Amino acid sequence: MNRNIWQVYGTDAHQMTMKLLEESHAIDLVPQGGTVALKPNFVVSDVPENGAVTHPGVVSACIEYFQTHGITDISVIESCWVGDETMRAMRKNGCDKVLKKYNIPFYDLKKDTYRRVSSPIGHIEVCERALNATLLVDLPVLKGHCQTRMTCALKNLKGCIPDREKRRFHSLGLMEPIAALGSILKPGLIIVDSICGDLNFEEGGTPVHTNRMYLGTDAVQVDAYGCSLMGLDVEDVPYIHLAEEYGAGDSSWSHDDLVMLNEPTDAMEYPKPSGTVARLTKHVHQDKACSACFASLVRALYTNSGSTKEIYIGQGWQGKAMTGLGIGRCAKGATECVMGCPPTPEAILKHLQ
Repeated sequence: MNRNIWQVYGTDAHQMTMKLLEESHAIDLVPQGGTVALKPNFVVSDVPENGAVTHPGVVSACIEYFQTHGITDISVIESCWVGDETMRAMRKNGCDKVLKKYNIPFYDLKKDTYRRVSSPIGHIEVCERALNATLLVDLPVLKGHCQTRMTCALKNLKGCIPDREKRRFHSLGLMEPIAALGSILKPGLIIVDSICGDLNFEEGGTPVHTNRMYLGTDAVQVDAYGCSLMGLDVEDVPYIHLAEEYGAGDSSWSHDDLVMLNEPTDAMEYPKPSGTVARLTKHVHQDKACSACFASLVRALYTNSGSTKEIYIGQGWQGKAMTGLGIGRCAKGATECVMGCPPTPEAILKHLQ
């Protein structure tokens, strides 16, 4: 398979995914007797229409396609973010019905064994089921992120590491470890759900309907293309070029690489992120904050956007004294603190009022 990026428009996730798989001849990526592990994005317990999680139709089409082509060892693997339960997220998404229909196992990677793998920044703990798959199929949602500007193929791999390693990634600033993980856990196939990704929040809530999906085989290229769709420069998302430097892939692409399988029914320019998160967090002092904690804060600020309190959040504030509002147990040295790991948006909101 070459460096083409196949793209399709529509509203039916199953049909769109099937078309991408068929036109790209994705079955060529699986050797005889090979195994396929599907890695969707079930980061939170929510429905896909809110813009945070992979549509179950993407998963069902992948299963049906590979089963039709004789692949018998297919599984779905995932772990949601710290602070939520993977099985609850999977059921809320509706994927449980897909798994039952096709008789496919689901593995919560929070409970998986792991292996310490050497990377450009040192050892990283990676879940065994992700490492052992013959073909790892990355099924991310193209959406905004409150810390990394965007999240797509590379960052979706963070669901393939234990929770303690996720915390460590944040303590390292996210960018380098995300890039390093991409260099040791390379998905052979990426299908991006961009039907209604939230361009501001990784946990959804303000979805933007673009009715678009695309497929590629290089996670770095796929993310670079996603940046262009969101109106971002690759430099706005530092882990992309870092991943390229670490050998995860090649960020280059051109319009000649695009294989358009159809055209949108209504001509429209791809919407751009609104900058909401930047406006809401102008009084926030973030230092190595975990995504779940930061997202809870953003959600609270979205409800009470008039707060002018100085706010501190992240592992970098541990053991320090600050004047203002601390978010989470890492910032308990603040004069006022919302305890929790992570605290809920409701708890934070009480302290903002």
